[in-house]
Amino acid sequence: MNPTRTATKQAATGSLIGLALGDALGRPTEFSDVPLIISWFGPWRQLALPDNGRVTDDTQMALAFARGIRTAMDRELLSPHALAGPVRAEFVDWYHSPENNRAPGNTCLRACALLDGDRLWQDASQIHSKGCGANMRVTPIGLVPGLSEEQRAGAAQLQAALTHGHPTALAASDLTARAVYLLAQGVDPAGLVGQLRSYAYENRSRYHEHWLGDLWTRSQDPSARHFVERGWDECLAVLERLDAVQRTADPELDPCTYTGDGWIAEEALATGLLSFLLFPEEPLTVLRRAACTRGDSDSIAALAGAFAGAHLGADAWPKEWEERVEYRSDLLTFGALWDA
Repeated sequence: MNPTRTATKQAATGSLIGLALGDALGRPTEFSDVPLIISWFGPWRQLALPDNGRVTDDTQMALAFARGIRTAMDRELLSPHALAGPVRAEFVDWYHSPENNRAPGNTCLRACALLDGDRLWQDASQIHSKGCGANMRVTPIGLVPGLSEEQRAGAAQLQAALTHGHPTALAASDLTARAVYLLAQGVDPAGLVGQLRSYAYENRSRYHEHWLGDLWTRSQDPSARHFVERGWDECLAVLERLDAVQRTADPELDPCTYTGDGWIAEEALATGLLSFLLFPEEPLTVLRRAACTRGDSDSIAALAGAFAGAHLGADAWPKEWEERVEYRSDLLTFGALWDA
């Protein structure tokens, strides 16, 4: 780690802008296979940012989570009590917003409709869904300075659980936030997957009851430990697959071929990471590779952009791209808050 570089690179700004740029680049390519994308847009290494820089619900919900974190931390130290209410309110506001017209996932829509009321959030959570909607929005908590490991992990899992209660969605969100945090701190990308695997093994049997309450009882699992281990084991399996291919993967081949199409949480994490790790010092190539995929291209590219921006900082992104991305002002506001 280089402490001077870490202090000056503006990792939060770089990561949030990278998330939105990846989202915008992947929005027109989602639901299409690679040959079709290339027939429409030309060679993948030349993919251009759409003129309007329009993003999807991935960026909208990341910003909703960011606003919830800011509200919670304006009042007191970050805790489940402080965080759950503001984030829940932000998700419900997003649900009712006229801007919620970007083909959001059914799990988010169902859960947010149920959160709009006075029921326990655990009863709104979609306990059987591990869609990537939980970890594509978790980046902000990996960028907030001064948190303990327990706060970061608990908050990452809580925000996931508000909509996606499956244990794999919780673990994948925790790992995504951890990856963003480590890269922002200056960890060498070459050792990142090994660090994430170690983190997963260390936390495999830990149920964050303080943050999650009795969420696990909505599942069919015999115990909280069994519930949480099921999620970490699925994430460990895909991290092992990623570890095996990260140095030998053909960059000209769709990353989904190696680590999955990204519709589910653990695959979105792994394929976003692979897209980043193929070109850790070439941020635009990261975005283009992630966006030119057969799977959930906007979410994969949003995650890849968040990783690249956390690693390289605000200077990773060309001004002419940054200035066009939707919600730029909000992204820069949170970046400045957490870079300070």
